[in-house]
Amino acid sequence: MAEITFFLIIAILAFICEYIDASIGMGYGTTLTPLLLIIGIQPLQAVPAVLISQLSSGLVASLLHHKFKNVNFSLKSIDTKVTFVLAMCGIIGAVIAVLVAIRLSSFILRIYIGSMVLTVGILTLTAKVKTNFSWKKILGLGLISSFNKGISGGGYGPVLTCGQVLSGTESKHAVGRTTLAEAVTCLASGLIYIATHVVIYWNIVTPLIIGSTLATPLSAYTVKKIKEKKLKNLVGCASITLGIITLIKIFI
Repeated sequence: MAEITFFLIIAILAFICEYIDASIGMGYGTTLTPLLLIIGIQPLQAVPAVLISQLSSGLVASLLHHKFKNVNFSLKSIDTKVTFVLAMCGIIGAVIAVLVAIRLSSFILRIYIGSMVLTVGILTLTAKVKTNFSWKKILGLGLISSFNKGISGGGYGPVLTCGQVLSGTESKHAVGRTTLAEAVTCLASGLIYIATHVVIYWNIVTPLIIGSTLATPLSAYTVKKIKEKKLKNLVGCASITLGIITLIKIFI
């Protein structure tokens, strides 16, 4: 009975976090990892499990975003090209994250991630003029966000989604691109953890995959129906909230 309860709790948490993440492009790992720690799961059990589960749900969500025309992943579309670049940056950023993580204290890393997420959220809500699209900005966003993801299991969506919005990308396209690029980053990060002989706890991974995957149709439909301005405001508010929570947790 205890095992069934444990399974259901994790699946429900994954469902809620994935619905939020796939709807506004952020929040799965940033929210879910701390919640798993609160219920007693160890960090090296939680982070790889979150990464593997988001690989699965991210791929499903990406297909649904394309189906609902939130984003266009046809072969030669700009969305596909941008996502490919972000995915390649994700692989590089994941490797860099592991190398840096073993040299810096978790305190400094948490302050860095929390401050950045908070800043991009404020900029998303207050910036009146968007900057022009450029591949240099996409490369920078991809590397920074994947660095965050590889270290903590979170911090990817807020930087990449908000950064794209500030660079002139429509919110719906930013969410769709982030969802697919993040799945590739999760794959790279997960493989690195496996390569370092970290044990994968499938009793945690399985309910996470089930819960997060079930949430993807609802989230993709939400993005299709919500208005652009409202989605942009939700992205900004969510980023600010996640940034504040991250910073608060450093001191409690």
